[in-house]
Amino acid sequence: MREKHPLTTVSSDQDIEEFLQQAQQLAVPAAGDARLIFSLDATASRERTWDHACHLQSEMFLQTRELGQLSIQLCHYGGMNQFSASPWLQDTNSLLNRMNGVKCLGGHTQIARLLEHCLKQTRQQPVQAIIFIGDCVEEPVDFLCQLAGQLGIHSTPLFIFQEGHDITAAHAFKQMSRLSGGAYCRFDNSSAATLKALLSAVAIYATGGRRALLEYAKKGHPDILQLTHQLK
Repeated sequence: MREKHPLTTVSSDQDIEEFLQQAQQLAVPAAGDARLIFSLDATASRERTWDHACHLQSEMFLQTRELGQLSIQLCHYGGMNQFSASPWLQDTNSLLNRMNGVKCLGGHTQIARLLEHCLKQTRQQPVQAIIFIGDCVEEPVDFLCQLAGQLGIHSTPLFIFQEGHDITAAHAFKQMSRLSGGAYCRFDNSSAATLKALLSAVAIYATGGRRALLEYAKKGHPDILQLTHQLK
């Protein structure tokens, strides 16, 4: 059984600042159409965040319209050994329809299965970024880190967004994101604006690289504008 921790207000400014500091160090994605895997824990405890993500997913497409084509694959796990990966989608309505059809069901995490799928995808054709949203880890961390390191070898960074304060999960997620060449950030379940900014930032990075991410920060988002000094 996963351990529950009470949620308190998270300093989104500090967390996003750390996230952007990591993101600016990453290699610029190859030119051309970008591929992004958008993956979420769909076990029972994730239902509220899933609803948030459904409302915010369109930003990933909208923010990249001027940078190039973005293709997104939705992946999720939940219930008794259930794992699903959508076709590659290129519009917000298709992604939203897929997300609206998902029901969050109780079960253990299947992060290793997810990472193995991501490795298979990027070996077939490069994937510029992977987003994962979750709150806990119920699997051997060493094996997860090994898989994350393999993603790093393929220049496929993990951007892991943790909801809540599970210390074990935070430790694992930080290691995984670092080994993949990606970034980690925590958010509060009430901070939808923070999650919106982070999802958009990764989509922009996947499509246009560090320079595009810096330009996004300059546009005036209240959580990111004050952090532009980190992107020198």
